Amino acid sequence: MAASPNASKYNILASQTGEFTRQKGQEVMESFLKSYGDKIDILYAHNDDMALGAIQAIEAAGMKPGKDITIISIDGVKGMFQAMIEGKSNCTVECNPLQGPLLMETAKKILNGEKVDKLVYVDEGIFPADVAEKTLPERKY
Repeated sequence: MAASPNASKYNILASQTGEFTRQKGQEVMESFLKSYGDKIDILYAHNDDMALGAIQAIEAAGMKPGKDITIISIDGVKGMFQAMIEGKSNCTVECNPLQGPLLMETAKKILNGEKVDKLVYVDEGIFPADVAEKTLPERKY
């Protein structure tokens, strides 16, 4: 895989699991803030709950999440949309858990002998903070 054309613009200071929980995300961010302080420009969390915990740690350190540290996370849960509305996060990338209906529809087609595509994709999106307020009422999770 080729390196990102933007790779030289970023320096990863640290990477650690937050175990996909808000509490652990807060603990990890507290540790990062003690070690790196204002050298942290961007936080990427592979789960909204970890990011929400990190936001708590950033606020407790007297900083403004979403402003002093850009926050980008994965999931697209309502709590992250609320954080974006409040200016505490910048973007969430959806990982849609509502795959059951599509799975059942596809399974029924297969059982009925209908042809289905080899790959079936779940609708997902990328949501920057500027669409959070408009999008939040439509969120199902």
